[in-house]
Amino acid sequence: MLVRFSMRRAAARYALAAMIALSAAGLAQSAGAQGAAPGATPSNPSEPSPAEILMAKQILELKHVQDVFQPLVRGVIIKTRDSFMQTNFMWSKDLNDVAADLEKQYSSRVNELVDEAARIYAGHFSEQELKQLLTLYRSPLGQKIIDEEPKALDESMAAAGAWADLFSHDVIESMRAEMKKRGHDM
Repeated sequence: MLVRFSMRRAAARYALAAMIALSAAGLAQSAGAQGAAPGATPSNPSEPSPAEILMAKQILELKHVQDVFQPLVRGVIIKTRDSFMQTNFMWSKDLNDVAADLEKQYSSRVNELVDEAARIYAGHFSEQELKQLLTLYRSPLGQKIIDEEPKALDESMAAAGAWADLFSHDVIESMRAEMKKRGHDM
């Protein structure tokens, strides 16, 4: 049950990231149809300015994006540990110790992902839009969005899972009935 809840929470966060990315892509397409990309600078029409990247990073930090990326660092370390473990299972204690040390050593590498995400994020919004987003997320409503949206997404994902289970029964019964009409008992 705990694993299922954790998976739903992760799925909800990824769904949120996907929704944000799709929204940003929509804005980028509409801006592209009007000319330059939203994060464009005069010197490079496809690159956001340092100020835009900084604002985007502040937005992402307010939204705790680093918490979403942090498991990637651990995941790479665990995957590497497990591949070495296949070489010699007798090394498991040492490999576990090394992996724990590497997690501490490399935990700050998540900042590289945040920096890259900020650059990408800034490329999808104009400087004015980034200022508005930053103002929103610093406001009481913005803070509530940051706190409550993951909970609402978790609940939505749980509801979607329950709905899918019920819907699955309808599909199974319909498929069985149609197959029976065609002479197949299932």
